[in-house]
Amino acid sequence: MSQSSETAQERTLPRFSRGERWVHRSIAIDMGVLLITAALLYFPSLAGVVGNRQIVRVIHEAAGWVIPVLLLLALLSAAFRADAGRLNRFRPSDWEWLRSRDRRSGRLPVGKFNAGQKLNAAFTLGAILVMLGSGAIMFFSSLFTDAIRTGATFVHDWLALAVAVVVIGHMYMAFKDATARMGMRTGEVPEDWARREHRAWAEETLDATTAPPSPRP
Repeated sequence: MSQSSETAQERTLPRFSRGERWVHRSIAIDMGVLLITAALLYFPSLAGVVGNRQIVRVIHEAAGWVIPVLLLLALLSAAFRADAGRLNRFRPSDWEWLRSRDRRSGRLPVGKFNAGQKLNAAFTLGAILVMLGSGAIMFFSSLFTDAIRTGATFVHDWLALAVAVVVIGHMYMAFKDATARMGMRTGEVPEDWARREHRAWAEETLDATTAPPSPRP
């Protein structure tokens, strides 16, 4: 193994700030509470596990209102806002990444987030907004007609199932990549992993960290 390869394996690149990691963990915990309480409320076979259904309902509703608070707090982080902008840009290389079978080889100039992560983020944000809106209609049910309440309940229930499937898929992909989990846990990833999975971002980060400081006037 060459000295440069050994250096790339040992050197790490900063991937996520402390604020971003806090936001991710907080939303993940809150989403877990929402899915668990939703299952307890929806499935009669699970309802018997909890003696007081009303407590479960209150916890579910409170967790639902916490989500937008966490997102608003996240906007205070400059790093989070910058990554939100990256996630919101779908480039031609992202379409190529989706079509390629060797997408994880490092051949493609993938940015900080690949196309799968961008699609997951778009779905998650959209689902949160729709779930919040339909949940608010159910919470303030006396303000709406029966037809609106029925429609909101239908959307809320079926979208919750879709969210559960996506969350399980997200966890499955995360558990397949220990280095990606390390990046979210510690905020840093090895350079060789970054070059293989997110080559364009790795090169951009290395250029930024190795560039000489601008001369003072």
